[in-house]
Amino acid sequence: MQSFPIHLHLNHWAILVSAVMQWLIGATWYSPMLFSKPWADILKLNVNGKPKGMWVGMVASLVGDVVLCLVLAHLVRYAGASSFGAGAVVGGMVWLGFFAAPNVAQGIYEQRPFTLFAINQGYWLVCLVLAGGLLSVWQ
Repeated sequence: MQSFPIHLHLNHWAILVSAVMQWLIGATWYSPMLFSKPWADILKLNVNGKPKGMWVGMVASLVGDVVLCLVLAHLVRYAGASSFGAGAVVGGMVWLGFFAAPNVAQGIYEQRPFTLFAINQGYWLVCLVLAGGLLSVWQ
C-alpha cells in the first residue's frame, strides 16, 4: 500500500493568488455586467439598494476560496500535474465529480431551472479550471 504525505510543501502565494482570482471572478460573474439579473430573478432576490449581509458573504466567499484552493493544490500535486493543461484537467475533473454531478441532481429534486445550474456551475467550472492550471505551473 502506497502512502501519501498528508502535508505537501505547497506554494502559499499560488494558493492565495488563486483564491483571490476566484473571488474576483465571482464578483464579476455575479455582477450586473454578467449574470446578476437572471440569477437574482430565478432566486427572487432583490438586488436593488443595499443588500443585507453583503460584506459577510464576501468575506465568507474569500475564506471558502482559500480553503478550496488549498485542497485543489493538494490534488494537483497528487495528480502530478506540472503543466497548465494538466492542472486545468484536474480542476475540470474536480468540478465534474464534486460540483456538477451532485448539484445537477439537487437542482432536479428542488425543481430549479437549468439556467440556475448553468450560471452557478459555469462559475465553478471556470474557476476550478483556471485555479488548477495556475496551481500546477506555480508550484
